[in-house]
Amino acid sequence: MLAIRDLAVALPAGAERTLAAEDVSFDVGSNEIVCLVGESGSGKSLTAHAVMGLLPRGVAATKGAILFEGSDLLREPAEATRRRRGRDIAMVFQDPMAALNPVMRVGEQVSEQIRAHRRISEAEALRQAGELLEEMGLNNASGVIKAYPHQLSGGQRQRVMIAMALSLSPKLLIADEPTTALDVTTQAQIVRLIKRLQAKRQMGVLFITHDFGLVAELADRVVVMRQGQVVEKGSAEKLLSAPAHPYTRALIGAIPKGRCAPLDQAGMKPVMEVDALSKSFRRGALFRKGQAVRALDQVCLTLNRGETLGIVGESGSGKSTLARCIIRLLEPDRGAIRFDGSDIAHMKAGALRPSRRHIQMVFQDPYASLNPRRRIGDILAAGACAYGEAPAAARERACELLALVGLGKEALDRFPHEFSGGQRQRIGLARALMLRPDVLIADEPVSSLDVTVQAQVLKLLDDVRRQMNLAMLFITHDLRVAAAISHRLMVMRHGRVVEIGATRDIFNAPKDAYIKTLLAAIPGRDSPLLASVG
Repeated sequence: MLAIRDLAVALPAGAERTLAAEDVSFDVGSNEIVCLVGESGSGKSLTAHAVMGLLPRGVAATKGAILFEGSDLLREPAEATRRRRGRDIAMVFQDPMAALNPVMRVGEQVSEQIRAHRRISEAEALRQAGELLEEMGLNNASGVIKAYPHQLSGGQRQRVMIAMALSLSPKLLIADEPTTALDVTTQAQIVRLIKRLQAKRQMGVLFITHDFGLVAELADRVVVMRQGQVVEKGSAEKLLSAPAHPYTRALIGAIPKGRCAPLDQAGMKPVMEVDALSKSFRRGALFRKGQAVRALDQVCLTLNRGETLGIVGESGSGKSTLARCIIRLLEPDRGAIRFDGSDIAHMKAGALRPSRRHIQMVFQDPYASLNPRRRIGDILAAGACAYGEAPAAARERACELLALVGLGKEALDRFPHEFSGGQRQRIGLARALMLRPDVLIADEPVSSLDVTVQAQVLKLLDDVRRQMNLAMLFITHDLRVAAAISHRLMVMRHGRVVEIGATRDIFNAPKDAYIKTLLAAIPGRDSPLLASVG
């Protein structure tokens, strides 16, 4: 159905390399799923955007052919490409919140594409949109149609995107990292949905991912890209069982495997204790009192020095709310947070200030948490200077910490946008360590990173914990990652603690049915090569 031949995609002047894709060739047949795999910057997404005719300004396909049912898409008139897009070839994007119009109701957005290609009434288009949303597994389709994107969960928004993509029954579906930001159970649901719809509609699917667990679940064939070139391709069974190229072996080898052994708790004194912590939010309209949603409900935990406590759960389980209450970015309603002999849960700002430097946080999105207008040296030194350290001493410590996280001192004079995602996460870690904290909170620090960069950041976090004898709260929805780095695990659901204990015990003999569901949803769990939990 789709045949890409010797494709070259040129980047604008000043880019890191001349070509985003170079001599790329592979096929996608009807009624098969082909996974396109590689790290960020490998050219996966731009190759897909070239197929859709959606390359950004300044980027162009300069060589080769993209044949769809024998017709070269690169040489079609723009009007023909516009008619084909959505009808014959459709795309599901990585970030549904960015891809959906925030000021249009969901029903209008799904029906808009239907009406653009078919001569039907608005009412009929909305009826078809409702049927599509029901087919996507959205139970309250009539309510979803009237909702705005921000009123839906991440998994619901992704289902809406899939409904839009399939509204005209395309022959080829391109899915660009559609599950990257989703928790493990929602991810499993979306994967099952795509597999079911592909089989039902006999579609060809080009699925772009960096997760080999998803490859094991989905792929008929696999294409591996590195720095714009295809380095290996073949059947999923062959490539996963006997990868030929060193790069493919490195990608598979970087998948978190094994379980972190528990620490000897004898004689350990807790550095922090959280007791019956509760937090509620109100959800409602502007001029009326909304319904209270309990984000945290009587949460208790103990954190020891030198230990990593992993906190896992689905989106909405209260993980990030707990972290923000502990660091006092949110005000808890009730409960205690005992640190250094004092309860800091309801402490006033002035009294809390001396304790703040001892509890630091690494955020999920390093780019959003770094000031884009300030140089890295100024960003790192700001906290230390605010606590009275001399600028020269703060800059010297910033150099030491950049070296610790694997960056040179030349990074001091650069801006955040000049670094990759993995490098920015290292800078975020260096900033958190500037104040010599006792507790480090890492909130989904590797969820958006490639598997190889993820492995580097995880190793770095563990090395820093050991060298500085830190206590670390590690928040994640990825159970493989949690198993690899956490001595103990705390599983949360709907704001409550479901189970807490040694990582090995929870993975080997989970007591709660919810934990068993989470474990069963790990992508690629049944693949002998990829399985990291029993």
